[in-house]
Amino acid sequence: MNKAFVKESEDEEDLAPDAPAVPSGKNYLTREGYERLRRELLHLIDSERPEVVKVVSWAASNGDRSENGDYIYGKRRLREIDRRIRFLTQRLDIAEVVDPALQEDGERVYFGATVAYRNDLDEEGTVTIVGIDEADPLSGRISWVSPMASALLRARLGDVVVLKTPEGVRELEILDVRYPPTGEDATRAS
Repeated sequence: MNKAFVKESEDEEDLAPDAPAVPSGKNYLTREGYERLRRELLHLIDSERPEVVKVVSWAASNGDRSENGDYIYGKRRLREIDRRIRFLTQRLDIAEVVDPALQEDGERVYFGATVAYRNDLDEEGTVTIVGIDEADPLSGRISWVSPMASALLRARLGDVVVLKTPEGVRELEILDVRYPPTGEDATRAS
């Protein structure tokens, strides 16, 4: 079989994951989010990549690489790992860790706040405002640049804010604003 049919495009290696742009040039993260990204990076560098390199080396020593599935898959996996390592390194380089527990105005919504709200349809919900790389909307963790977070940021307990959605304009009443306890309080809460 001709190598042109099995070799992957060289351009694939340069493709970056579809990552949201960081609006302010800083990648705001909670301590927990920063540590999670850092652990993933170290795992890729110290554990996963060396294992795949061993498999690729072994597969390469078996001869014909054009029809060697272990070699082809291993090289593809190495490119994926290297791409993720570059991405995580870039994100951590511009990371700015924000400790929401140090927030002085506990009635105002800032980064790291957990906000309970009621919308104009009398539905209640709770969201936590976190960094772009930590967002998980299905778990109630929304990015600080999301439309909902933008509407909530800087509002106070009891305020009604306007949220523009594809379905139309919604009003959200802020019922509660909570921040994680500080280090000393967190120890007692455990």
